[in-house]
Amino acid sequence: MKSIDQASLSGKKVLVRVDYNVPQDENLQVTSTTRIKRTLETVNKITNDGGITILMSHLGRPKGERNDTFSLKHIVSSVSETLKKPVIFLGDVLDADIEEKINNLNPGDIGLLENLRFHKEEEKGDIEFAKAIAKLGDIYVNDAFGTAHREHASTATIARLFPEKAYAGYLLYGEVQSLKKVLEEKKSPFTAIIGGSKVSTKINILKNLLEKVDNLIIGGGMRYTFLYTMGFTYGDSLFEEEMVSVAKEILEQAKIKGINIYLSVDSLCADKFAEDANTLYTKDQNIPDGWMGMDIGEKSIELFKKVILESKTILWNGPVGVFEMDKFAGGTKAVAEAIAESTKNGAYSLIGGGDSIAALGKFGLSKEVSYISTGGGAMLEYLEGIELPGIKALEEN
Repeated sequence: MKSIDQASLSGKKVLVRVDYNVPQDENLQVTSTTRIKRTLETVNKITNDGGITILMSHLGRPKGERNDTFSLKHIVSSVSETLKKPVIFLGDVLDADIEEKINNLNPGDIGLLENLRFHKEEEKGDIEFAKAIAKLGDIYVNDAFGTAHREHASTATIARLFPEKAYAGYLLYGEVQSLKKVLEEKKSPFTAIIGGSKVSTKINILKNLLEKVDNLIIGGGMRYTFLYTMGFTYGDSLFEEEMVSVAKEILEQAKIKGINIYLSVDSLCADKFAEDANTLYTKDQNIPDGWMGMDIGEKSIELFKKVILESKTILWNGPVGVFEMDKFAGGTKAVAEAIAESTKNGAYSLIGGGDSIAALGKFGLSKEVSYISTGGGAMLEYLEGIELPGIKALEEN
C-alpha cells in the first residue's frame, strides 16, 4: 500500500475519500469535528503540493435517495473552519455541471462533493458509478479507514480504476500501520484488554487474539459469562447463556496455548443500573442475587495494573466497568492510567472503540497513549482477522 507521500500531486485533481459521517444536533450543526481534524494532514499535503482537493464522503443513512437532512452542504462551514481553508460545495457527483465546477478549481482549492449515499449504487459497489466518480480526478486517495471494511464504489471499486495512482492518506495509512504494529510486529509481553457488555459482539476478536497475545484481560459485562463457566454466580449481572460454550472454549484454548486470561477477582455491585444505586463490594468472584456487577474491585485493579505495567504492547478495546457513571468509573480510570504510565515507560499502546476513546477523554489521557483508532467497525473487523476491501484494493493498485 502506497502512502500519499509517494504521489506527485502538483496540478493534479485529487479525489479524496474521507469519513465525514460526523455527529450533528437537531439543527444539523456539527457537534464533534474529530473525524474532520484527522484528515487535516492529508488535505494540507495536497494543497501545499499544489494539488486540487476533491473531498467525498457519506453522511448518515439516506438509503440511496436524496434527502436534505443528510446533505453535506450542512457541514461545509465546519469543514472550512476545521481545515482552516475555504471549502467549496460542489454538488452531486452526477450533476450535469459537476465537471465544469471542478475544472474551475485552482491548485490549492478544496471542493466537497454531495453525499455519495444519495445513490444506491455507492453501497452496491457499482462499477459504473465508480467510473462516474473516477473521471472527476487524476489521482485517488483513500483517507477513510472508518469505511475501509465496506466494498463500496468510493472505497474499493474506484481504487481499481486508478492503477498505480491509488494511495492511502495519512489517517488511513497510520491506522493500518498502528494495527500492524500491534498484531504483526508486537513486542512481548503483549496484553489485550477487551471489554464490552456482550461476549457475542467480541467472539471473533477474542478468538483471533488468542493467536497473538500473551495476556488477555476480559472486562465489562461480558466477564460474567466467563466467570459463570468457572463456577461463579452472576446475580443480576449481564449474562449470555447461549455464549457459555463459547466462553468455555476460549478459556480452554487459552490454557492450551499458554495464554494468561485475567478476569475480575472482586466486584463493585449495584442494586439497580443507576448512579444513585446502593452499592455492594464483593471480596470474591461471586455476585449475590439481587445485585449486578458494575465495575471491578480494588484487588482486580491492582492485578490488572500489574499486568499492564509489565507489558510492551497494549491493545485496549472496551471499558472494564460502567465508566459513564462516576460511581462505577474507578476500574476503567485505573486501567486507562496504567496504560498511560506503561506507554510513558516505552510500551506501544493502541486504543480503539468509542467507549474506550470516550473514557480516555473523560480522564484527560487522550494524549498519553501511542495511537487512538477512530476506525470503529473497520478496526473491529481488522482485529477479527478479516481482510478489509478498501485496504486490499489499495494494496493491489
